[in-house]
Amino acid sequence: MTLTPLGLPSIHRPAPPLGPAPTTGPLVDTYGRAATDLRVSLTDKCNLRCTYCMPAEGLDWLPGEALLSAEELGRLLRIAVTRLGITSVRFTGGEPLVTRHLEDVVAAAAALQPRPEITLTTNGIGLARRASGLKQAGLDRINVSLDSVDATHFARITRRDRLGDVLDGLAAAKAAGLEPVKVNAVLDPASGLDDVVGLLGYCLDHGYQLRIIEQMPLDAGHTWQRASVIDADAILTTLGRHFDLRPDPKPRGSAPAELWQVAASADHPAGTVGVIASVSHAFCSACDRTRLTADGQIRSCLFSAEESDLRGLLRGGADDDAIEAAWRTAMWAKPAGHGINDPDFVQPVRPMSAIGG
Repeated sequence: MTLTPLGLPSIHRPAPPLGPAPTTGPLVDTYGRAATDLRVSLTDKCNLRCTYCMPAEGLDWLPGEALLSAEELGRLLRIAVTRLGITSVRFTGGEPLVTRHLEDVVAAAAALQPRPEITLTTNGIGLARRASGLKQAGLDRINVSLDSVDATHFARITRRDRLGDVLDGLAAAKAAGLEPVKVNAVLDPASGLDDVVGLLGYCLDHGYQLRIIEQMPLDAGHTWQRASVIDADAILTTLGRHFDLRPDPKPRGSAPAELWQVAASADHPAGTVGVIASVSHAFCSACDRTRLTADGQIRSCLFSAEESDLRGLLRGGADDDAIEAAWRTAMWAKPAGHGINDPDFVQPVRPMSAIGG
């Protein structure tokens, strides 16, 4: 096994000879992985300013004409599901709830045959008033980003005093039947190991499923440092002091989270918690994702240095065959892994808000 200078296993493998991409069948790459999970960013805009994502003053947003329209999104969703074998569609951002046509796009996805699973990742601001309508449009379940249930810590991390709105959104999602309701947490280097204990307790008490994500190098300022990441081992050690954790016996498959069962106690009911160790224990070999940015670019990996322009094909009059072929070619060249821990790693130019979660 090859180790990087950080003492971590390298996930780079020699690429097989490319050759032409398959013209039919699953959306595969040269390593034999099939992409069945489509992440669709609807906008790069966001109404929070999380420290690990963007600067306090925000970013220069994409102009409106650069974004895919609802009709363009509907066409690409149809191609993905009916031609490429996509079975799961997740809408992301930026913050997808700032997109006015969100319900229309969800409904278009729900009308496809075969119908994909439809999910949403949101920061929860405004979710309380839209959860029911999203369920009626066809949304199956939801992930809400929440890094702390401590109001002071939340305001410092997000640079907004909106914790109450997020908690109301979570409650509304559960009431609307968008279950299982999952909570995505990126732990702050300063307070994260304190925050995670309260977060898990809150989620257990309210029937939410917590997923803790190692902070990745996707910030707009490119200030991420490997040494500041609270890794999976530290997370599990901390939680193990307060909760009875046992490995979940069910096969993980292509799921990004390693799950742990949390035993019931005098303080909290039983539940589960997941850790997504993208940095310390990369799971690229089982990746099943393809990504579409808000401006119509296909990315084979969250950390890709290259994109394939589907928007240009759409607006240039390309037929479905040409769009399918371009999508297949983009995914065929997917790298073996993200390479975060390799000495030659280069952070993507686009930050997370512009790529999509």
